[in-house]
Amino acid sequence: MVAQDFTVDLSKPLVFQVGHLGEAYQEWVHQPIVSKEGPRFFESDFWEFLTLTEWYVIPLIWLPVVGWFILKSIRMDLTIPQVTLFMAFGIFIWTLLEYTLHRFLFHIKTKSYWGNTIHYLIHGCHHKHPMDGLRLVFPPAATAILLLPVWNLMNFLATPSTAPAMFGGGLLGYVIYDITHYYLHHGQPTSEVPKGLKKYHLNHHFRIQDRGFGITSPLWDKAFGTLPPLKLAKKNR
Repeated sequence: MVAQDFTVDLSKPLVFQVGHLGEAYQEWVHQPIVSKEGPRFFESDFWEFLTLTEWYVIPLIWLPVVGWFILKSIRMDLTIPQVTLFMAFGIFIWTLLEYTLHRFLFHIKTKSYWGNTIHYLIHGCHHKHPMDGLRLVFPPAATAILLLPVWNLMNFLATPSTAPAMFGGGLLGYVIYDITHYYLHHGQPTSEVPKGLKKYHLNHHFRIQDRGFGITSPLWDKAFGTLPPLKLAKKNR
């Protein structure tokens, strides 16, 4: 299904075009188009709608769910300090998951038709159109599907009283991640920490895309040796 010397038509829905690029997909997808208006993905209005998410939908939907899981642990006689501790552990686990997914799944090398197509849907679209504000956060329907096996795994690994607090903490970590990610692309930070994170993340997009996988923190980049080279980081200042 890969076409020789295929050219993507940006005026048409992209999802089922990009697979035809074959080995040329990797180079194409990492040549960003800086525009706040994103491309159309699908011919179908229904499927197109499912790919579009305003940033504020994420806390509106998931923070009440976080609260419900916290209350679930409290009702099982965990104290507030204990709930806080397990939530913090859940957030910590999320930061590692954030890094791992970004590095090993979102930046996997593909060249087959369906490999390119799936990669574009998961993350390639974000690198090709990094300022598309309606595709910066993860669609809630897809998140809900992914959360079910994670919750089942958490129940298997933890006790009935601690699993909800840990899961709620991990989910809170995800919410913080998605909102932070949106802000790093569209916000105008004035204080040093968010300004540094914005420069760090945009460096990943526009200068060296196989380094700097942390979004909310460079912690795991430091731990696993994927910090961007210092000279490139300086050029971005």
